[in-house]
Amino acid sequence: MASHQLNPNIWVDQYADYLFNYAVTRVSDAEIAKDLVQETFFAGLKSAKNYKGDAAERTWLIAILKRKVIDHYRKINSKKGKAEVRMNYSANSDSEGDWLEEQVADPFSTMNNNLLENEELGEAIQLCISKLPKKQSKVFVMKTVQGIDTEDICNELGINPSNLWVMIHRARTALMDCLNKNWF
Repeated sequence: MASHQLNPNIWVDQYADYLFNYAVTRVSDAEIAKDLVQETFFAGLKSAKNYKGDAAERTWLIAILKRKVIDHYRKINSKKGKAEVRMNYSANSDSEGDWLEEQVADPFSTMNNNLLENEELGEAIQLCISKLPKKQSKVFVMKTVQGIDTEDICNELGINPSNLWVMIHRARTALMDCLNKNWF
């Protein structure tokens, strides 16, 4: 791999808006989202030595932010906090960090996740996705789960970006309602 260097000097300019939008859609509170992004940057600085270059810098920061969102829900609702999300995109690591940030920076860390709850949450999410209207479900999975670019989704499905984001918003709202009834 060519470079394993992070460039924290550009994080705020390059990634703050993206991370904020990611966080605010998950916590529905702008102030909390700002705090989570700030915590993500601090955690990234703290755990920079664990960055191996296996993922893009933005992807690495999103992995940290995902854990920050989980921690947020852990604080406000222990059931939500137990629903840990696995992030699988790097090779196995020999990281032995004790800090959460160090564990987050390496998605294959030795942290024990509750496999049963992960499985149950996964099933609940799949059930809720299956209840969405077909096109809404397809758009949501393509964008959020598979990470396909907006332009590619729009071209494939013959929709415009505004329609895509409306469908994503409606899908997220419906999924949260469904998960609140069936999981949380």
